Amino acid sequence: MKTIDIIAACLLVIGGLNWGLWGLFDLDVVATVFGGFSTAAARIISVLVGAAALYQALSVRAIQTRWHLATPA
Repeated sequence: MKTIDIIAACLLVIGGLNWGLWGLFDLDVVATVFGGFSTAAARIISVLVGAAALYQALSVRAIQTRWHLATPA
């Protein structure tokens, strides 16, 4: 499960940086790299980032316990 935690965290960093660049400079890096937002690859990346956010939000306590950042409830 720690591997999934790391993948989700990486996807969230990618998504966060992309949103930050979009907000500051109107630059969508994922769409630029994959040829526009309507391409299948850019949409898949966006869906994966969203799924990672949902995973992190729903399992934050379990992740903290796995990584020994919180005591079990």
